Amino acid sequence: MIEFQAVTKQYPDGTIAVNELDLTIEAGRITVFVGPSGCGKTTSLRMINRMIDPTGGRILIDGNDIMKSDPPVLRRGIGYVIQQAGLFPHRTVLDNVATVPVLTGQSRRAARTRAAELLETVGLPAGMASRYPAQLSGGQQQRVGVARALAADPPVLLMDEPFSAVDPIVREGLQEELLRLQAELAKTIVFVTHDIDEAIKLGDKVAVLRTGGVLAQFDPPAALLARPVDDFVASFVGRDRGYRALGFLAAAGLTIGKLPLVELGGTAANARAALVDGWAVAVDETRHPVGWLNTDRLATVDDSTTVTDDLLIRGGSLYTVDANAGITAGSLRSALDSALSSPAALGIAVDADGAVLGSVDAADVLRALAKARASGEIPT
Repeated sequence: MIEFQAVTKQYPDGTIAVNELDLTIEAGRITVFVGPSGCGKTTSLRMINRMIDPTGGRILIDGNDIMKSDPPVLRRGIGYVIQQAGLFPHRTVLDNVATVPVLTGQSRRAARTRAAELLETVGLPAGMASRYPAQLSGGQQQRVGVARALAADPPVLLMDEPFSAVDPIVREGLQEELLRLQAELAKTIVFVTHDIDEAIKLGDKVAVLRTGGVLAQFDPPAALLARPVDDFVASFVGRDRGYRALGFLAAAGLTIGKLPLVELGGTAANARAALVDGWAVAVDETRHPVGWLNTDRLATVDDSTTVTDDLLIRGGSLYTVDANAGITAGSLRSALDSALSSPAALGIAVDADGAVLGSVDAADVLRALAKARASGEIPT
C-alpha cells in the first residue's frame, strides 16, 4: 500500500506542482493518475521512487516513510516504465531485461534465464532476445520495457505514460497485455496517462488531478463516470461519459438472436437465398465471420458467381459470448458498439474461439440498460 499524506512539491521559483495530495493506493491494484498538462500527475508518480523529493508531507510504502530509505535501495523494489521504454541501444533485448537482476547480485546466467522467462510473459517470442532495440517496433520496445521493470519482481510498478507514443491499435494491445499480466501478477501499479479512456479501462481507481496539482476526485471508474464531483471532472471525463459507463454493466441478460450465415466460397444464388432483411454474414470453414453480404452487392453478379472477399462489406466489432454458460461475457458498451458499428445494424456475437453464435441488437441493449436503471444497478 502507498499512502500520500498531505504531499506537496514546490519548486524554488514558487511553482507548486503538487498541492496537499492525500490518497491511498491499494496493494495489488492499478491506480491511474489522469489530468491535463501541468496537473502534477508525473511529479506525483516520480515522488514515489524519489526521482523527485517532496517538499512537504509524507509518502509511505507499506507504512515506511520513503524519505528514510536510500534512493537506490528504494528503487530496487520499484519497477519503472517510461514512454519511450528507455532501453540501452547497445545491448540486446535479453541483456536489457537482465540488467536489473545483475545489479541486484544475480549471476549473468541466472539473470538471462529470468529475462528469457519474462520476455515470454510479456508476449515476445524467444527469437527476439538477440535483437537490439532499434530492430524492434515501438510496441515491442514497450513490452521489453515492461519486462525489464518486472525483472527484479518488484511489488510496486510505476508506469509514466508508457503507451502514449505508439499507434492506437498497438496501444490497445499493450493495454490488454497489461491487464492480463496484472491478473497473473497482482502488482501495485501506479499508471500516469492524459487519456481518460485509458484511465477508465485500466484503473481499479482513478485520481483526477486539476492544474496546480490538486486532487479533484479519486474513485473507481464507474463512480467517476456516474457521479463526477464538479463541472471540471464532468468536463474532463467527457460528455459521452454515459456511454463509457456502459462498460461497467454486464450484458448477461441480452438475447442472442439468429443471424443468417453464408459460407465463403459458396455460390451467389445460395447467398441470396440466405439473406434476411437484405443482409447475411459470410463465414469461413471455422464459422469465423469474414464480412457482410447484402442485396446490393449480390445484384452485381450472377447466380453461379463464387462468394469471395471482393463481394464482402467490412465493418463492425465482434461481441464475445460465453457459449457454455449461455450468457454474454462482456459489457453493454461492447455489445452496443458491436451493433452500432455494424453495416447491418446488428452486432455479431461470437464464442471464445471467434465462431459466430448469433446477433446482438442495439434495441436489446437499450432495454437491458433501462432494466439496469430500474433495478438500481446504475444511478438514474
